[in-house]
Amino acid sequence: MPTRSTDPLTLEVVELIGTVVARYHEEYEQAAAQHSLTGAQARVLGLLALEPTPMRRIAQSLRCEPSNVTGIVDRLETRGLVERRPDPADRRVKIAAATDEGRATARRLRDALGFAREPLAALSDEERTALRDLLRRMLGEDAGA
Repeated sequence: MPTRSTDPLTLEVVELIGTVVARYHEEYEQAAAQHSLTGAQARVLGLLALEPTPMRRIAQSLRCEPSNVTGIVDRLETRGLVERRPDPADRRVKIAAATDEGRATARRLRDALGFAREPLAALSDEERTALRDLLRRMLGEDAGA
């Protein structure tokens, strides 16, 4: 008898998740390229458009080395999309923050990601809520968060 991790339904769900991830990354890279950004630059800009963030925390979010983040932020700063400033809580720490142009570019990037928007819009509020809660549960997050 197959184990739960190798039963046909589980394998199909894993395959579908992989397909969704691949399509998301493909569309994200295309949207980034339209703004002359790499995917990594677009991801950093997206994070910084939400809130100013210490460089080390950006590296943790992206699961990469802080030196990689430094290079990415350098290139974004050269383009006027990001600025560095001292952290008000600890002036020894530098935080990166999106500029007005950076936030506008991040918004345009988000708006360009349409592959899931229409299929999700076709789901009812209850179905989208259930999907969100299941995804959170898969990630080990509290479904009520």
